[in-house]
Amino acid sequence: MTTRTEQTFRPPVMEAASWIDGKDFSDLSLINVSQAAPIDPPPDVLIDYMAEVLWEDSTHLYGPVLGIPELRSEIATRWSEAYVSDIKKSQVGITSGCNQAFSASISMLCAEGDEVILPTPFYFNHKMWLDMAGIKTVMLQCASNMVPDPKDAASLINDRTRAIVLVSPNNPCGVEYPSDVITAFYELAQAFNIALIIDETYRDFYSLDEMPHQLFQNDKWTETLIHLYSFSKAYRITGHRIGAIITSEKRLIEIEKFLDTVSICPNQLGQKAALWGMQNLSKWLSKEREEILTRKKAIIDNFMILKEKGWELLGVGAYFAYVRHPFLIDSDQLCKKLVDDVSVLTLPGTMFVPKEDHSGKRQIRIAFANIDAKKIKTLFNRLATLTE
Repeated sequence: MTTRTEQTFRPPVMEAASWIDGKDFSDLSLINVSQAAPIDPPPDVLIDYMAEVLWEDSTHLYGPVLGIPELRSEIATRWSEAYVSDIKKSQVGITSGCNQAFSASISMLCAEGDEVILPTPFYFNHKMWLDMAGIKTVMLQCASNMVPDPKDAASLINDRTRAIVLVSPNNPCGVEYPSDVITAFYELAQAFNIALIIDETYRDFYSLDEMPHQLFQNDKWTETLIHLYSFSKAYRITGHRIGAIITSEKRLIEIEKFLDTVSICPNQLGQKAALWGMQNLSKWLSKEREEILTRKKAIIDNFMILKEKGWELLGVGAYFAYVRHPFLIDSDQLCKKLVDDVSVLTLPGTMFVPKEDHSGKRQIRIAFANIDAKKIKTLFNRLATLTE
């Protein structure tokens, strides 16, 4: 018998970390572009606030399963402003990170043997949970611009389909899905009475100033849309595991059952930090966005040195550049070679596609969450020296 966890693969970031175990990088320092999470601590003012609230009794106690009311209310207000809508506190739930928000949503929507449409290249934790939950993942191959086509998705829907999942800005490809594409997916899901799950973990780093979609303006958005978000990236509180779900009150009743059994309540300190950050760190977050967009520009501006060697930039945005390499060896072997030859740790495209999809063998994800524009240039110079 195969257990639930045996249904899926090893966590990719942990697997990649094993490639550097026991390695000596004293001659050439390691450039780690494998993980999409900031390693810098939160800003000092947020740390100071978190130290203060450690003395509050409520910080150390169980709280409401769906999160503290103040944070739910703040999210409802901020998202209503951002998406020009009227989102209610009762339509917001707080989770222990965005991965849990996804897991809870799938558990609420699906029974074993149901199907979920997932664009590929996919975010591997989404695929892992679907595997372990006994849900059939139906792959939707993205076009050459790394954007999925709603028309292709329509042909994959059947009576067991329960949801379509979008991640925008996308992990691993970095692409920001155009508003009209997101709208078309929403209308498709609405027509077939299935859910549209949109993971907008990286919404704070959109390159455009206008809102990414108008879905919350639809009078019946609660019947179709499930919006997921993470506070980890915006305020550098990755270890405190705070995410959010925005959906209908009816669905949150079911989601509450899942959350109560796996975590009882979200981290209290993390929730208070997220709330304080939303209320006090707007200017700081704006500068963070500018820095990430500067790194995106550095990827584009410096890529010529790799393009001349046969590399191709498939997508860039949020924390990610998704590239096609020019070598004959598969990307999983190439990435191990990168560690040994040029002291670079990154993830192969094979970790973002099913085994039968050979496109991943030529692709690599570069996560620039922790390298600035100068280090990006250094990274590309190293990659340009690589030979077969």
